[in-house]
Amino acid sequence: MLRTDYQKAVATYWNTNQDDPVNLRLGEIDDLYHHHYGIGDYDASVLEGPAETRDERIIAEMHRLETAQADVLLDYLAPVAPSCRLLDAGSGRGGTSIMAHRRFGCRVDGVSISEYQVNFANEQSARQGHADSVRFHFANMLDTGLDSGSMRGIWTNETTMYVDLFELYGEFSRLLEYGGRYVCITGCYNDVTGGRSKAVSQIDEHYTCNIHPRSQYFKALTANNLVPINVVDLTELTIPYWELRAKSSVATGIEQPFLKAYREGSFHYLLIAADRI
Repeated sequence: MLRTDYQKAVATYWNTNQDDPVNLRLGEIDDLYHHHYGIGDYDASVLEGPAETRDERIIAEMHRLETAQADVLLDYLAPVAPSCRLLDAGSGRGGTSIMAHRRFGCRVDGVSISEYQVNFANEQSARQGHADSVRFHFANMLDTGLDSGSMRGIWTNETTMYVDLFELYGEFSRLLEYGGRYVCITGCYNDVTGGRSKAVSQIDEHYTCNIHPRSQYFKALTANNLVPINVVDLTELTIPYWELRAKSSVATGIEQPFLKAYREGSFHYLLIAADRI
């Protein structure tokens, strides 16, 4: 299932990253545990008021922004009928999968190469009464083992930087029914300005990932019968999240490379929706 030393290294990173407060403290607010960033302006009033509760307010606002990001992704996946089936590829701790089931009423499968994440997400699904409809699998999103044409929709949320895009979209093209929808939110480097900037390289090193150039997404999609119908630049919308996170107790030091890369234009935060033809 883990084919290469790199995949093993990625799995180890997420398996040993169990106590990361960036994800856990935010998810404790409402039991929706995400593994992605946020979008939208933050409420500056959270920085005011009693100092002893300031960080609590910041954490709650960060969680609102990351949940808003997941809502936007699901907006582009719709419409989805209760009879449909969806795939969360690189499902993390499962928050967006649970949101998708609550919104659409359909079955959702998640896959991750982190056994820890799969176990955590399944426990959350069971605790919230969704075990029959929201299931997470220890599987490689490059070769899921799921049935061809079984999915009405697939999404990746900040996970594509860990895999070869042509191989990934070949698998998604196999899994999607004709007319099915794929939605991606990802960071990608701006190949108009050249190769990876120093800030983008710092992000790669921090997360053990390999950020792709923007153009690679469109080449890989079209090569696999996935036609982009929406491309939305979320870069300006995600900057406030990083500004707020830099002021929080869960800051890790990677906030400044993100902000620098976004502001200098070497890094973009994109949403791409594509249909299977």
